[in-house]
Amino acid sequence: MQTRIRSLALAALATALFATPGLAKGPPWISIELPVNPYDQSMRGAFLLVHAFHHQTPVGFIVTGTAEGIVNGERRSLKLAFTETSREGVYALKRSWPEEGTWTLVITANQGPGDGATAVVDLGSDGAVAAIRVPTMQRGAWTVPAPVSLADIDASLRTRAAALARRS
Repeated sequence: MQTRIRSLALAALATALFATPGLAKGPPWISIELPVNPYDQSMRGAFLLVHAFHHQTPVGFIVTGTAEGIVNGERRSLKLAFTETSREGVYALKRSWPEEGTWTLVITANQGPGDGATAVVDLGSDGAVAAIRVPTMQRGAWTVPAPVSLADIDASLRTRAAALARRS
C-alpha cells in the first residue's frame, strides 16, 4: 500500500511539474496594439492594448507599468493601471497621465521576479504614440527581452523634451 501511495504521489508531482513545460522555459514577450477595437466592450475607451505572450501563446502574466514624463521642466512618474479584456493575455490601458508634457510609457509583462519583457512607448507632442520598441539582446541563437533601466528612459525623455522645447 505504501508503495502504491508513493507511486501516485510521484506521478502527481511529475504531472504538476511537466503539465506546462513551456512556462518553465524561455522568456515572456510583449506587444502593443493600436488602434483599439471599439466594438469590444472590454476594450472601449482604451488608449492602447498590451499583449503578453509566452512564445506564441497568449498568457495572463501580470502587466505593470509607469508613465514617465517631464511637465514644465519637472520630472514625473505615474503608476499605470491595466484591466483585463475579453481576450486571454490582453490588457487595456486607459489614459491617466496629463496631456501636457513629454511622456514615455514603460510597460512590462512579468513572467516572474526579474523575468519580464518591457515595451517602451514614446508619445509625441500631440499625445499620440510616436514609437514603440521592445529592447532585445542575443542569448546564444535566441533573441530575448533586454532589461530596461530607468536611467536610459530618463536620458531619452530629457533629450526628447529638449528637442520639443527647441521647436517651440
